[in-house]
Amino acid sequence: MEIKSIFGLNNKRRRIIQLLCLILMPVMPSGTQAAEPPLIMGIFPRNKATETTTMYTPLANYLSERLGRKVVLVTSKDFASFWRGVEKRQYDIVHYNQYHYIHSSQAYKVIAHNQEFGKDAVAGALYVRKDSGITELAQLRGRTIIFGGGRDAMLSYIAPRFLLMQAGLKEADFKTEFAVNPPNTLLALYNKQADAAGGGDILIDLPVVKNAINTQELKLLAATEPLLFLPWAVKRTMPAKLAESIQSIIVNLGGSDAGKVVLKAAMTTGMGKAADKDYDPHRKMTTAVFGKQGIIK
Repeated sequence: MEIKSIFGLNNKRRRIIQLLCLILMPVMPSGTQAAEPPLIMGIFPRNKATETTTMYTPLANYLSERLGRKVVLVTSKDFASFWRGVEKRQYDIVHYNQYHYIHSSQAYKVIAHNQEFGKDAVAGALYVRKDSGITELAQLRGRTIIFGGGRDAMLSYIAPRFLLMQAGLKEADFKTEFAVNPPNTLLALYNKQADAAGGGDILIDLPVVKNAINTQELKLLAATEPLLFLPWAVKRTMPAKLAESIQSIIVNLGGSDAGKVVLKAAMTTGMGKAADKDYDPHRKMTTAVFGKQGIIK
């Protein structure tokens, strides 16, 4: 009897100790989340690195909180370093322009697009001064045309070049100049530093332009069909469930006060869903301008 009571007491103590161990055991994240590496979000250098950090850190934090997984924002000092990251597939989430997406779509899948100024899409356009006497594209032969950004700018170069080609004008038929950014093309046009300017059809309505010049002296000469705004994409090797979660979070930013703060920081009015086929019009124009491969020469 004595031996049994001792064994019984030991068993009780053992069970108590086991229970205490379970209670005091550190709580671990569900699944394998703790072992998952952070998601890298790359943003093309449309702005200075410091400005990009200010604009998109809120989004990285917002995604981190809702995914339960760290999202790290990576900025680039120049386009060359950014594009190396795209080519090496260093980014899990990436934001860039339409031309960039077209040439990385084998590695990246588009999931969303920016909405800017309350619009999902904007047309590429060519502007002239009202007093220029220019009423049709053919009259730009031999003239100086200024484009915004560089040759990879969808709305400020590729789309306007497509318009010129539709009118029978080749690159050698006019003099090409580039401004630092799209708004500066209209400033140059206004100051008669060029005969025409390429940019989006909303360019003339931007406050930064209206506050600098009298836009009533300029006019829209021609415009393309509306083109979907800047894309957001994820690596094609990303698990479908994770990609869908990122897409859902991004496109629903406008549905909460916290999300609206994120949108405001990124200087965009919203996000919309996007699929690869939505960028077929961009492919058509890019191929027309740069040849079959659609690559800048």
